[in-house]
Amino acid sequence: MLVSYNWLKDYLGEGAPTAQEVADLLGAHAFEIEDIEERDGDTVIDIDVLPNRSSDCLSHRGIAREVATLTGKPLEYDPFAETPSLPETNQVSISIENTEACPHFTATLFTGIEVKESPQWLQKRLAVLGQRSINNIVDATNYVMLALGQPMHVYDADLFPQVDGQWKLGARTAQVGETVSLLPEGAGNEPRVIELQGTETLVIDEGTNTPIGLAGVKGGTFAEVHAGSKNIIVEAATWHPTITRQTARRLGIVIDASKRYENNLSPEMPLYAQAEIVKLIADIAGGTFAGAVDVYPEKWEETTVQVNPVNVNALLGLELSSEEMVTLLRQAGIVVDSNGTILSCTGPWERTDLSIEADFIEEIGRIYGYDHVASVVPGAMEVPELNVRHFYSEQVRDVLTELGYSEVITSSFRKKDAIKLRNALASDKGCLRSSLHKNIAEVLDKNVGFVDLLGAQDTRVFEVGTVFEKKEGGGVAEHVSLAFGVRTKQSGYNPKDDVVVTETVAALEEKLGTTLSVSVDKAVAEINFTELFESLPVPTEYEPVEIAEEIVYKPFSTFQHMTRDIAFWVSEGTSVAAAQEVIAQNASELCVRITHVDEFTKDGRTSLAFRLVFQATDRTLTDEEVNTEMEQVYTAAQEQGWETR
Repeated sequence: MLVSYNWLKDYLGEGAPTAQEVADLLGAHAFEIEDIEERDGDTVIDIDVLPNRSSDCLSHRGIAREVATLTGKPLEYDPFAETPSLPETNQVSISIENTEACPHFTATLFTGIEVKESPQWLQKRLAVLGQRSINNIVDATNYVMLALGQPMHVYDADLFPQVDGQWKLGARTAQVGETVSLLPEGAGNEPRVIELQGTETLVIDEGTNTPIGLAGVKGGTFAEVHAGSKNIIVEAATWHPTITRQTARRLGIVIDASKRYENNLSPEMPLYAQAEIVKLIADIAGGTFAGAVDVYPEKWEETTVQVNPVNVNALLGLELSSEEMVTLLRQAGIVVDSNGTILSCTGPWERTDLSIEADFIEEIGRIYGYDHVASVVPGAMEVPELNVRHFYSEQVRDVLTELGYSEVITSSFRKKDAIKLRNALASDKGCLRSSLHKNIAEVLDKNVGFVDLLGAQDTRVFEVGTVFEKKEGGGVAEHVSLAFGVRTKQSGYNPKDDVVVTETVAALEEKLGTTLSVSVDKAVAEINFTELFESLPVPTEYEPVEIAEEIVYKPFSTFQHMTRDIAFWVSEGTSVAAAQEVIAQNASELCVRITHVDEFTKDGRTSLAFRLVFQATDRTLTDEEVNTEMEQVYTAAQEQGWETR
């Protein structure tokens, strides 16, 4: 979220920390700071607000409150300090079909307003955050959302039909096949008409039962405010976070409003937002505030959580007193009562993330500062029970790595498969994999060309991973699968590779002491690993892991390698090792591998053949460079009296 430092000072006062100090405080105790930069006489801080704090901190008031918590100083101005009280109107009515989907719905009516360009201060405040000014009414709703976190939507009341002298708004679940026309994405675009599945929540004109907006996601074109609008209705409501997220993600409409709703905004928020916009519209649009409608059937009730100081210190690794904990919690606006042993904690209404003891312990830890928590190396302890899957996975890994296999981890998503995703991450990741077979085959095909570089005879890989399948009657089942495969030729599958797979299966059966049910296709084998380890005995003991010698890793080259073969008749008594040493001494560091590939004797003479692999770490080698290397090797061989073939 982009945050204006000048805006923060409206809440913090002139005694606020500097912009850099604000960024440092938040970075150390609350959020990651992505960037901080000067813009048009202001400082903009880019803050990565995570989902657990999005309900209160995707707003300037929320960030300001966080700074106040960390400095221990109260806000100079807090729009949440007093419960708003707005005069009522009977010119607008609201009905809610499902209070779980819509716990709170408010509307305010304004008459005689003037839609025009926003004042410069408002345009500048939005522009510094990358927001485009539209008109004073729409800008006012965006301003309140950025200020307090509550999205709002405005309707031209005169475009609404009235029933018995009332404008009637409602919230209900969509019907299958219904459509709603949504506001366009940006200037110059056409409205988007959405056909509904029956899972969405709608805002409707109840008088005609017409959908006028997709609740929590995007407003509709129905009764859209325009330059000539005089009487307007402003909506502010609370929408169910899960329904909002599912609808927004399915339709690909992820905007500022839906992000806030899907992170569980407090149902107390709408009336505070209405109070704020009443003042703002009076200031920038004139007209008369005609009253509000507030439908809140099941009001939010505060929750008190019992926090044990012993648990706090045990979890955080600290030795804080109860008094210190109380001080830290109260800095965050949390009401705390103590009976001398247990702390009874009640979070502020806007903090929907404080619901269990661990939440309040986290507050203590982050406000106090995790830098005060000393690192403690855990002591060794007896494992009370072995994890069956892990135990047999390690046994399988031992067998396969001993046989020259490398473990790989491939994507759980595929372009085509039986189970399709509603919201794919990419066009080639639209399905869940139903087996590992294709993934392993693709890895083999891509990597078989590196056998020379690795000094191997073939490419062998395996994976232990989860696969997914449709359940009878609906739903998705999953199990762990083991797959392994072999490739010798770059041209693809070679029937001779099946021999290696068969030998591998035999080695696994010997290690596990059971007969395996294996599916094999073109030298790729797959086993339902979940069924396997569930059929094996539960291990009661294990062999201690030997600590290997220290291994030093270095980056591998990302540039293409090149190969050359050399063969020569050697002098009597010349060993393979001696011949290889001569080659190594006369090739530069560009020769990264020398592999002995052939040896035979004829007419009393011995021929040795080697494959040389060349590769650079900073470039792709040319034929000329490699040929120069080979000339040096040929010359050295001739000096040894060897005859090249």
